[in-house]
Amino acid sequence: LGHEMFLRQTVAPASEPITLAEAKAHLRVDLTDDDALITALIVAARQYAESETGRSLITQSWRLVLDGFPGSCGPAGTAGPIPSLLPGNAILLDQAPVQSITSIQYLDTGGAWQTLPETEWVAELQSAPARITPAFGKTWPAALPQIGSVKVEFVAGYGEAAAVPQGIKIWMLLRLGALYENREEVSAMRQGKIEALPYVDRLLDAYRVPWI
Repeated sequence: LGHEMFLRQTVAPASEPITLAEAKAHLRVDLTDDDALITALIVAARQYAESETGRSLITQSWRLVLDGFPGSCGPAGTAGPIPSLLPGNAILLDQAPVQSITSIQYLDTGGAWQTLPETEWVAELQSAPARITPAFGKTWPAALPQIGSVKVEFVAGYGEAAAVPQGIKIWMLLRLGALYENREEVSAMRQGKIEALPYVDRLLDAYRVPWI
């Protein structure tokens, strides 16, 4: 078993993969009466796509909090089955694609936060999920044995809207159409629930991070 983990967004994306104008063109809406609603639906569709795929679309920042560095018993930072070929000391970052690692911090045995030098670890960001392990010949330092003793700050996302895969944006437009035409579903969305759309949701299958 790996250590417990907690992943939270620290900096939200500054824009959306689909503009209001693009959404209104798809919905064939000319008036401005529903601009606020459509804008909210764009955000909801993007968040749902990110949740379903385990991917960040527009550039955003995340923090992974662990209860310690992973050891030989299995990798930390994963929310699902542990592939047997992964190194047992790997930290996995479920938000793909990861652009960069900002910092790795840990509580030392004296209770003080330390930043692990970049020479002590190596990150492989091309895979999904991305992986971090100690550099060759290195080991993770001793962290205070208490909850939340390790923090990994990182940046994820495709970048700007133009870099977001077209398949995800098409799914968002189709989802927008369903939400806009079925106002009772908007009510469900405000309660944090968006019902599945058979066949349409299969558009996201190619982009799902494994075991998300």
